[in-house]
Amino acid sequence: MTRPAPLQSARVAWRHSLRFRLALAYTLLATVVIGLVGVGILTLLLRGMDEQFQARLEDRAAATAERLSVPELSLGQKPPPISGYTALLDDENRVIQASPILQLKLGDPFPYAGETSFFILGTPMRAATSPVEDFGTVWVALPEDDLVNARESATRALLLALLLTPGLMLIVGWWVGRRALADLSEAADLADRIDPTRSVATLPLPEREDEVHRLLAALNRLLVRIEAVQAREKQLLGQIVHELGAPLTVLRASLTRATERSGDPEVARAALVADELTFTTQDLMQLARGQLEMKVAWHFIPAATLHGRLDRLVPGTTFAGDWGGMLLCDPDRLTQALRNLLANARRAAGPEGEVTLTLRETSEQVTFTVQDNGPGLPPELGERIFEPFVSGSGSSGLGLSVSRQIAALHGGTLTAGNAPGGGAEFVLTLPGPELGDEEDEVSAADHPEDTPIGAGAPAS
Repeated sequence: MTRPAPLQSARVAWRHSLRFRLALAYTLLATVVIGLVGVGILTLLLRGMDEQFQARLEDRAAATAERLSVPELSLGQKPPPISGYTALLDDENRVIQASPILQLKLGDPFPYAGETSFFILGTPMRAATSPVEDFGTVWVALPEDDLVNARESATRALLLALLLTPGLMLIVGWWVGRRALADLSEAADLADRIDPTRSVATLPLPEREDEVHRLLAALNRLLVRIEAVQAREKQLLGQIVHELGAPLTVLRASLTRATERSGDPEVARAALVADELTFTTQDLMQLARGQLEMKVAWHFIPAATLHGRLDRLVPGTTFAGDWGGMLLCDPDRLTQALRNLLANARRAAGPEGEVTLTLRETSEQVTFTVQDNGPGLPPELGERIFEPFVSGSGSSGLGLSVSRQIAALHGGTLTAGNAPGGGAEFVLTLPGPELGDEEDEVSAADHPEDTPIGAGAPAS
């Protein structure tokens, strides 16, 4: 059985994160809203300032006109002096009187007649006029540089806000999303640690009864239903295997004796089919019980004993390497695992193909390598080749899954690949004998080297 992936590898990339997408959507929405609200407020503010400036200018022009329209002034009299950007014009827009700053002479044509916005000595100006009885028109101008500066300052402030808002909103949105989805992240971490072959644990529910609470509660109900279905399936599978085990054992023994007496090739072929069915029921029993119920009975056996078992179970296998040493293992379980690998290799290579089992032993580990000259493993399967009911050679698809479980129970590994010269290659690695725990029950006297695993009931 494969181990759960590390939690860090289960983390999604930031660009695929729900938290990032929520923060980005929040940022874009906030930027658009702030931009629209800021433009609206800025427009209203500048319009109010402009209207106030215009009203002030018109009031000043009206006040100047009223001051020049006193009844005591008679025709021909010189009007009172005026100051600032002010001028008194006749009906032909000629200067009657002007403030010194304008540098205009009496009778000169007025250069700013009809203009409301213009520049004087580089200063932006705005003008307004008001009629004066018996005199003509009063022209008044005020510098609007303060108004222009205020408009530019407000525009810069709005642009700065629009530039800073996305970054700040993204950080705030990321932090808020992290807090809001913290319970969901914790549930995902716990789900990564759940081993479905052992027990389907429920996920912790957050205190807040929000959408996350509702989602996790629905997942918990789903997990409970899945566990109930798995329990019923295992129970049904176990009952089926139990009902098939005893008849198959009797049938195989009878066919074996018939083959020895008659030598009929058809009977021998039927005996091999019965043997195949016996191992299939063992694999089904293994699947029904799960790894939790598998127990390893450690024995210290000669490698030659394992060689003899496998040679009888999978005829035609070529054995290579050093089979003169000792092995610390569960003989029944290890025989089952290697037999599954050899049977798959024989099935893939065909009756005339070559299947080789090589044993290499060091002080640190023992390695069994199974090679065949068949077509090799389909590359699209990958690690799925070890999943139950997934097969690349036309088998039931249980043998490789069971073999990997047995390797894991021994503290070892089982890997698959294609050999450089062609064909499939499976490598089963176990810890060396010197790595065994002194507390393990090791018995060299109780090993059943003379009884193949297929000859009796499935190992428990």
